Amino acid sequence: MAEKVLMKGNEAIAEAAIKAGCRHYFGYPITPQTEIAAYMAKRMPKIGGTFLQAESEVAAINMVYGVAGAGFRVMTSSSSPGVSLKQEGISYIAGADLPALIVNVQRGGPGLGGIQPSQSDYFQATKGGGHGDYHLIVLAPASVQEMADLTIKAFDLADQYRVPAMLLADGTMGQMMEPVELPDLPPAEIEKPWAVRGTKGERKHNIINSLYLDPELLEKTNFERFEKYKVIEEKEAMYESFMMEDAEYCVVAFGIAARVSKNAVVAARKKGIKVGLIRPITLWPFPKKVMAEAAEQCKAFLSVELSMGQMIEDIKLHTGCKKPVELCCRTGGMIPAPEQVLGSIEKLAKENQ
Repeated sequence: MAEKVLMKGNEAIAEAAIKAGCRHYFGYPITPQTEIAAYMAKRMPKIGGTFLQAESEVAAINMVYGVAGAGFRVMTSSSSPGVSLKQEGISYIAGADLPALIVNVQRGGPGLGGIQPSQSDYFQATKGGGHGDYHLIVLAPASVQEMADLTIKAFDLADQYRVPAMLLADGTMGQMMEPVELPDLPPAEIEKPWAVRGTKGERKHNIINSLYLDPELLEKTNFERFEKYKVIEEKEAMYESFMMEDAEYCVVAFGIAARVSKNAVVAARKKGIKVGLIRPITLWPFPKKVMAEAAEQCKAFLSVELSMGQMIEDIKLHTGCKKPVELCCRTGGMIPAPEQVLGSIEKLAKENQ
């Protein structure tokens, strides 16, 4: 078993990506994720990998597109405004059915906003931030250990389904330090017969492209891609359930907001309020089955977010609007205190007895 080491969340992402077999990184510095690029700049040359600080975010994501088409594990990282600039390239990668990892360590917005943590890129990540009909597999870590584990998971899922994956973290998770255990095992070798690596005169040419001038072919391709998405929704939704066995009220939160909410749930239990927590680990696919089950069990829901309320729409959707759903939030780089969440739980319980 590997020893635990103390690492920043951003560093854990970078080292985990290397452990997962990523040898190509293209990015552009932006707070609060710059440590990922700095770590890759130091490590990649030592292991025969490629680190390149591109001239822009647009250039970086198109470099990712090229390496992904060659069938190699590749990643980029940025923070909210930078990820916005990458959206056209992300749409191309999704349209070409290529696996790649995009890391977004979120900061406040809109616009340049601030450099403090946020969760306000939820819509962009889960609803398709670029043009066209597509999804990313979106994973949301809530600890430095999960920053590492879900980075590896994201690469595996991206390769398995030929879908780009996004690790959606926040500035707090990127900057905080915790003990983390990294795997010693080498990544599994995955055959990629579709990759553009040269034919050696042994097969037909592979073509990587997202352009379909025949509308019927484009429609057929989109329908086939969404059949694949249905499989992902059925098999890959991940969540954590906390004190939900007898819960009458349900808090839903991800990332740093979930850590704060856990403390509030424990405090509310001490006051006799039967409340539990569901933490989505995959934001897409959203854990809709467990939300539907909770709607049959609970009287009301509380969404805790570092945004003006984006995930709350998915909670309402997947609970069938059967029960009230309230919002507890901070924005602009602020994080709700456990006392604020507790107050919202108490208010929710009082209004929905």
